[in-house]
Amino acid sequence: MPKQYIDEKLIVEVRKRLRQIREDRGLSQDIVDYDIDTNTSRIERGKVNITISTLSKLCSYYNISLKDFFHGIDPK
Repeated sequence: MPKQYIDEKLIVEVRKRLRQIREDRGLSQDIVDYDIDTNTSRIERGKVNITISTLSKLCSYYNISLKDFFHGIDPK
């Protein structure tokens, strides 16, 4: 079985963007965690490789499309 590919630069960009969106909305990690049953702290610290499903759930919660979420993210 091949190793899971992990793009560290992309993970950093995603976690920064998630934190920025959460803070812009004036939400604490605890509130988000309670509302959607996730561990925002681990995601924002880059301790987990977030799945597309979890990212989609967070984007829906923040009322932002995946397209808008990735706008301006360039992991290169």
